[in-house]
Amino acid sequence: MIKRTLYKIALVFSATLLIGTSCTKKVKPISEFMMGVDLSYVNQVEDHGGVYKENGKPVDCFELFRDKGANIVRLRIWNNPDWTYDVYGKDTPLYSGLNDIKKSIKRAKDLGMAVNLDFHYSDVWADPSHQKAPKAWENIEDINILCDSLYNYTYGVLSSLKKDDLLPEMVQIGNETNCGMMITETQDSFPKLSVCDENWENFGKVLNAGIKAVRNIDAEGGIKTIIALHVADPINLDWWFKGIINKANVTDFDVAGFSYYPHWHKDISFNDLPAVVNKLKNEINKDIVVLETGYPYTSEQGDDYKNIFGEDSMIEGYPVSIEGQKKFLTDLTNNMIQAGAKGVMYWEPAWISSDMKDLWGHGSAWENTTLFDYDGNATDAINYLSIE
Repeated sequence: MIKRTLYKIALVFSATLLIGTSCTKKVKPISEFMMGVDLSYVNQVEDHGGVYKENGKPVDCFELFRDKGANIVRLRIWNNPDWTYDVYGKDTPLYSGLNDIKKSIKRAKDLGMAVNLDFHYSDVWADPSHQKAPKAWENIEDINILCDSLYNYTYGVLSSLKKDDLLPEMVQIGNETNCGMMITETQDSFPKLSVCDENWENFGKVLNAGIKAVRNIDAEGGIKTIIALHVADPINLDWWFKGIINKANVTDFDVAGFSYYPHWHKDISFNDLPAVVNKLKNEINKDIVVLETGYPYTSEQGDDYKNIFGEDSMIEGYPVSIEGQKKFLTDLTNNMIQAGAKGVMYWEPAWISSDMKDLWGHGSAWENTTLFDYDGNATDAINYLSIE
């Protein structure tokens, strides 16, 4: 077993990352391998009856992950998720909106954990198949106006966080932007942003507008935020990031991030993944981070919300069981350390079943892929976070 402490990564920009001075604990610079967990759903789960436990006793979810070894919390932000009102009524918080992520960022920072804030630049999920422009921007026709809108929105969010001493240590400009962002259900007159249609220049302008907003906030505070770009599937790493740098002229970012779900991403095998990561790292001179991953521990349903993953998600050597899930996460993490990557972040390990709802179901479509059993108890798989 590789000792994680031997692979502490001294990020050249981490020395200035001392955010969170008003919190009960200062957030330490990100100078070691990032053991990350996406906890975007936790507030919503807890508001709707979900209880996290360890050995049958209720615990604070953020504190549990911190104690197990997580050092960074990933959180998504949607521009205006007012569709939540259609689900819960007008009295609900806008989950994954600004006020909700402020609550989550404070929870993380109070425990000394860093934060990766993931801008989707949409009112709802953004992923390879869904990149819908926010309603506020859907009638824009000029690329410069779109860039100004994206800049002002990004700057405004970060400025509001700065006032509350809640600036994230890491920012993602877009989520799983394989072909680009704001390219789904757009009007014909909307600026063309699909790199799959060779619109690299326009997409580069949009990304650079978001990056500029982050860097201007940095300049005001004398800090250096880690900026990440994000695609899904390691098969896209080489062409996409080389295109972003060489065709879109986007160079001021620190992390080339990707999602890796064996259920969907089959073109590069689990065993071949470290070589792909190491090659890209050496060729583009950027840090590489697995920004999302997940693996099921059971194929049984815990509620009526159909699970995304099941037995067909299994890869050889990793059975669909708690032991198989833990082995997958442990091996993936150690493989990424060996490959020279800077982190692995598990997507929604705490999306347990509860009375929460979204546009597609009631409960959780991920409860069999969390790190908790169907009674809300943390399983042994959570201990992969403290591998040594």
